[in-house]
Amino acid sequence: MSVRHFLTVGDLSVDEFEQVLHDAAVWKRNPAGDVLAGKTVALLFSKPSTRTRVSFSVAVTELGGTALDLSGQELHLGKSESIADTARVLSRYVDAVVIRTFAQHDVEEFARHATVPVINGLTDEEHPCQGLTDIFTFRERFPTWRGRKITYLGDGNNVAVSLAEAALMAGVNMCLSVPEGCDLPSAKLAVLEKIAKRAGARVWVERDPKQAVVDASALYTDVWISMGQSHHEKKLAALQPYQLNTGLLALARPDAIVMHCLPAHRGQEITDEVMDGPQSVVFDQAENRLHVQKALLAFLLKGASA
Repeated sequence: MSVRHFLTVGDLSVDEFEQVLHDAAVWKRNPAGDVLAGKTVALLFSKPSTRTRVSFSVAVTELGGTALDLSGQELHLGKSESIADTARVLSRYVDAVVIRTFAQHDVEEFARHATVPVINGLTDEEHPCQGLTDIFTFRERFPTWRGRKITYLGDGNNVAVSLAEAALMAGVNMCLSVPEGCDLPSAKLAVLEKIAKRAGARVWVERDPKQAVVDASALYTDVWISMGQSHHEKKLAALQPYQLNTGLLALARPDAIVMHCLPAHRGQEITDEVMDGPQSVVFDQAENRLHVQKALLAFLLKGASA
């Protein structure tokens, strides 16, 4: 059987996507298992991390495996040793690799030369583990999720890309409310439109945040200045109307939930009143990273259902 990687949400078929989310619910109810007994998963992180690092470490441990924590500073990845050679070497030692780095093409190159599963723990272009978790969390709150609407407010970054891809695969409509200059790459939008067509869902851009949140079942935001980006006052000013606050939340559906992948810059893209309010599922999202990633690890390494 060929090695499976998870570099974008679309690396899963719709059936596999549904299997992983189903299994995540099972792992959430029954957290321990032995599907990774005797296996080692390398966590190769070139970027700082709280949720991704800890949730994957705990997930591997609770599934009976060993998590090997590596930093970019400890390896020669892409420096004195090529990415391809590092992938070949690590494949001889470990059973899977989770990579959190900057360039998407670095993860893709690593996967091309690896003979074990590679999981994208975040790049500048994609955050697929977060996207899976977001839709898992959304579906927990809305068992009748198909045809509902999620509105993403703010910067069209890696989180927005993976969120939209996962939402559309689940048949959830996706409204991207971003100012000009903060759009998702056109190539990504074209991919999303194809996914939406196959799933019978919709994806569109709405510049007016007040109009964008109408009839939304979830309002989602992320930091306006992503990790490694320069601080731009002009960009911050353009994003200010997209702040997720009580005013915008009041325009959404009464049962709408508030989502954020964390870390949050409180008072910038989201206010304390909203993030800590009764409609927030922000910390449910953080917890659910653990359960979804257990299901993903089990699927990629064992092909097993929980």
